[in-house]
Amino acid sequence: MIVVVVATETDKGARIDQFLARSRPELSRARVQALIDAGHVRIGPKPVKASLRIQGMEQVELEVPEPVAAEPEAEDLPLTVVFQDRDIAVLDKAAGMVVHPGAGHHGGTLVNALLHHVKDLKGVGGVMRPGLVHRLDKDTSGLLVIAKHDVALRSLQAQFKSRSVEKTYLALVLGQPPAEGTFSTLHGRHPKHRTRFTGKVTSGKPAITHFRVSKRFADAALVEIGLETGRTHQIRVHFAEAGFPLISDSLYGPKKAQRPDLIARQALHAWKLAFEHPRSGKALTFTAQPPKDFKAAQKKLS
Repeated sequence: MIVVVVATETDKGARIDQFLARSRPELSRARVQALIDAGHVRIGPKPVKASLRIQGMEQVELEVPEPVAAEPEAEDLPLTVVFQDRDIAVLDKAAGMVVHPGAGHHGGTLVNALLHHVKDLKGVGGVMRPGLVHRLDKDTSGLLVIAKHDVALRSLQAQFKSRSVEKTYLALVLGQPPAEGTFSTLHGRHPKHRTRFTGKVTSGKPAITHFRVSKRFADAALVEIGLETGRTHQIRVHFAEAGFPLISDSLYGPKKAQRPDLIARQALHAWKLAFEHPRSGKALTFTAQPPKDFKAAQKKLS
């Protein structure tokens, strides 16, 4: 549904999210902000930012997507299952696949595929995110562990909370970082860009990233990364703010880091995952080799 809201002179100076929440009382301000972040609010042809101030007499076009179904539906989508037993499943997520349904992504997600491939998963941990213990960004490839029942879910959640799960990533970054090191910062939402996070905050949650360079190229490096914490966009934020942005990271990387000739998405892959089996307590380690686009980017850099 598309709605056009016309601002008046009395609206002048108001933030656009405030103006729309006031003009459309059926939408909360949080809902309006989510629609803005998803690109569903425009003045003319261009999407707006939540911080935009009303000038008066604009026509604001607001697109409100149809409500997401109460429960995601099973879909026969390609899914690489690395390991599966009666308690867990370990998956190798393809780049470009959203993990769970949400605004703008009602289907085609990892959850939709899971419900088709793993028949006894429905309802574990909630209907919208069945079995999910952690997540990866849409354009990050690699390993995820899924719980197949609530006991396994609680065990894995406890392991993630205690930081006993080993999560190792591979990334291609611009520039020449030190041979090894650790980023330790606070982590919070960016004060001006609502879709971004930053370590340059005065209050927030701790974020700790360890790294070592595996291979150097002319003006880039292959980096092996160990996460001690798992904040949203943590790796991307830490390397960008240290001056070594991930290649083709369109959200955090500067123009010079945009290399579609090398790879069309941020060069980040969840390579290794190690944890204790929730039933037996056995130490498990899984690896997933980087996909073709990541390997091709390395080859072009060599």
